[in-house]
Amino acid sequence: MVTTPVTKLTFEEYLNYDDGSGFHYELVDGKLELMNPPTIEHFLIVAFLDTAFTAEINRLSLPWLTFRETGTRTGKNKSRLTDLCVVTQEQARELLKVSAVFETPPLLIVEVVSPDSIKRDYRYKRSEYAAVDVPEYWIVDPLERKISLLLLEEGLYEETVFTAEEKIVSRTFPELAIAVDVVLSSGNLS
Repeated sequence: MVTTPVTKLTFEEYLNYDDGSGFHYELVDGKLELMNPPTIEHFLIVAFLDTAFTAEINRLSLPWLTFRETGTRTGKNKSRLTDLCVVTQEQARELLKVSAVFETPPLLIVEVVSPDSIKRDYRYKRSEYAAVDVPEYWIVDPLERKISLLLLEEGLYEETVFTAEEKIVSRTFPELAIAVDVVLSSGNLS
């Protein structure tokens, strides 16, 4: 059994923290929160979206990159691990030889909901990502069979929910028309 330290960490201490366990942590108000390993369905959905985003970035010759499981600083002593994010090459260049925790907002963040992340993805990350000006946030929910697309407008997210055969309308990737069912079915192995 792994226990996380009770002491509070600063953001700078978090960037260098390694307890040798190989586990991933988010920093929430200076405390480490252990992240449970994702399901295979989760990994498959993230891989599908990563491939789709990367193909669109390449097709349009955009100076952007996608990353899985990187951090995004969301407050003084807060950092969240994203399932998938899209950043500029310049943002990535700044972190080339240091911990992959972005201190400037990614262009787009995707979180895939699991039973233990419902409140975190829908409530906490939503408000934290809005507070640091992440312009587009996708909440992919295989449990409810929907994708919530949140676009930042004057500091708050405007939410559009897509289901079934509806195609996701992204501000970041306006020509990428992927139906919700296609995204969610990518999490199957059949």
